Amino acid sequence: MTTPASVLAAAEAQIEPALERLCAYLRIPAVSCDATHAPDVLRLANLVAADLTALGLSAQVLQLPGALPCVAASWLHAGPTAPTILIYGHLDLQPVDGGEGWRTPPHEPTRVGDRLYGRGSSDDMGGWVSHLAAIEAWLTATGKLPCNIRLIIEGEEEIGSTHLEPYMDAYPEAFQADAMILTDCENPSTEVPGLTVSLRGVFEVVVRVEALEADGHSGLWGNMVPDVSTALMQLITRVVDADGRPSVGLVKHPDSRHAAAAAVPIENEVIRRGAHLLPGVDPLPVRGRSAAEWLWLQPAITVVSTTLPTPERKKNALRAAATAVLSVRLAPDQTPEQMLAAMQVELLRDPPQGVLVSATQERGAGMGWYYEPKGPAFDAVDRAYLAAWGHKPVRVGVGGSIPFVAIFGQRFGDLPLILNGVMDPESTAHGPNESLHLGVFRKAVLANVHLYGELSAPGILKQN
Repeated sequence: MTTPASVLAAAEAQIEPALERLCAYLRIPAVSCDATHAPDVLRLANLVAADLTALGLSAQVLQLPGALPCVAASWLHAGPTAPTILIYGHLDLQPVDGGEGWRTPPHEPTRVGDRLYGRGSSDDMGGWVSHLAAIEAWLTATGKLPCNIRLIIEGEEEIGSTHLEPYMDAYPEAFQADAMILTDCENPSTEVPGLTVSLRGVFEVVVRVEALEADGHSGLWGNMVPDVSTALMQLITRVVDADGRPSVGLVKHPDSRHAAAAAVPIENEVIRRGAHLLPGVDPLPVRGRSAAEWLWLQPAITVVSTTLPTPERKKNALRAAATAVLSVRLAPDQTPEQMLAAMQVELLRDPPQGVLVSATQERGAGMGWYYEPKGPAFDAVDRAYLAAWGHKPVRVGVGGSIPFVAIFGQRFGDLPLILNGVMDPESTAHGPNESLHLGVFRKAVLANVHLYGELSAPGILKQN
């Protein structure tokens, strides 16, 4: 479907007002993991609902006992023969650590060059605000949308979408759609868009080492009783190789997945900039696999906490026990049970220094996800992005874990699930100096404008 020139012109005119709206949202510290900010999450939800109502949508703030709010909105005037598209985003934010090194105030959006800095600018408010701009462009230019639209703006994504399924159960009509656009993902660069087709899962393993009933004098007993701290470090090296990657649990994928990952070049310079490597520190060698495969399709193990002695707890003593928590990113099709069993084989055999060892799962797991984007809906996506970006979207993975995607996949896996977003490798989501590239935002707005029209064409989602 050819997008009317008047709509494209209206979209261009909407860029600056949409950024101003985004800035107003970013000034509200809607940090979901901090109970003291729960009023801010509700305040932002109410503001978003009011703005959507003013835009011409039917909007309300949904609330469940013990849950942070969720905004639901709809425009359903395209008629019953037109498809309905659901747009998902989240309004809650990651916390800000005062020692992180922000160069601008994290809750006061600031433009520097071609970027807008502020917590939540790319993760994820820039993503769904780009849809508000596209919706307003269609309504301003034509008085209508080419399809029916629903929006779900969640308030708990950054704490694992704990109540998303209860909201689905309590308000099923708010989620009824023929296709879903889930905005919380990354583009390979500011010039090439991405369509996310895989995510890694995540769970945590607690490794505990015990040897003494109480701390003992290191001078009196050293060399004759175990040091649990060194034993713990020895155990960790059993499950990672010399590069720091897992030595257990690596996954053999179909050749098609290996080839698809290898077709996405991730240059060392992109890794250096995106991960903020120090001068003189290089990315890890690929060892016969592509960088994309290591980042998206293989498990990873990270030490996220230990009870090893710190300078503040220094004493000349052999400790009674030591513990480490390992965060394990799972390959898309891998289960926690599979990975835990592989790790336990190494962690529990022949305990170093004769210590007592346990390795247990710490908490509930987030499952990975792999999706085959096939059919006319994804041909429509390609056309929309080609028109807006000059490139079709590259099929990419995400190394992180996004619980809401697995939830949507389980509930609505028979529908086209279109995962996009406004992040790029230098957005620094979850870190200091998070930013939104203004050129990416503009192209996202235009892609959304085209996408609504493309998905509304006869035979794409419904036989109109």
